Amino acid sequence: MHRFFAELEPSLSVTERNLADRVRYILRSNIFGDAELERLRREAIPSSNGNATAGNAAPLDAQQTAYVDAAVNIPLVTNSNDDGIVFHELEKMRSILEESMLETRSMPLENRPRLPRIPLSKRNRAVVRALNPMLVTYLKASRDLCETDSILFGAALAVCRIIGAKLPVAGRATQKSSAIPAWRKRIEDRIAKARALIGRLTSFRSGNNRPRIMRTVRMAFAGTNISLFSTQPDITQKLTERIDDLKQKIAALGEADSTIYREFKAVQPESSLLE
Repeated sequence: MHRFFAELEPSLSVTERNLADRVRYILRSNIFGDAELERLRREAIPSSNGNATAGNAAPLDAQQTAYVDAAVNIPLVTNSNDDGIVFHELEKMRSILEESMLETRSMPLENRPRLPRIPLSKRNRAVVRALNPMLVTYLKASRDLCETDSILFGAALAVCRIIGAKLPVAGRATQKSSAIPAWRKRIEDRIAKARALIGRLTSFRSGNNRPRIMRTVRMAFAGTNISLFSTQPDITQKLTERIDDLKQKIAALGEADSTIYREFKAVQPESSLLE
């Protein structure tokens, strides 16, 4: 195809890879219809060689069509010697895709590995673009949504394996068993904030007047008529009262945490508890 383009447009310099990318973009974006593409092929083939006869027009047409089809099937890469996909890797990628789909076809949902996020690099995008045409046959033969979901998950798993992304050994169920429940996380966050506030109020009571400490104390007494620059015994008493209130709040939150956990433990079996 590059040789034909050089004969048609000798004044334009373009690399073979760049030309293949442009042809693939034109075909995939449907800028020209099939009839118009065929007409352009017929017009271009005789003009590429002024001495060409009708007898060799058909072989040239078939050869050019093969070049175009090959250009469409080649993934978009910048350099096939370093990070790009070379042509012989497509079969290896196809075998990995088939193995991944066979593996996930009979795999329960809870045993599927958690797929990591992959960076949007040129190499990773090229892998995805190379696998997309391979999925057409499997998706057309899909019988229901469950099978379609299995095919798509197998394709995503194949992408991770091809690019070398790290996959967890255990399934998602094993990872969920070690997660902290949302209700306990909220209680722990409130306790941590109360303890931090106690520390800053105590620091202010000891004479620390740094801007960060003062800002926290003002927020703690916002909406009250308490002045931070009042007499020393008055502000010290207010600070002590507020610190005692926060300590009682922490104790109440800890008791609520224990109560909720006991109730949670009473209604669920031991094997399903989220520690």
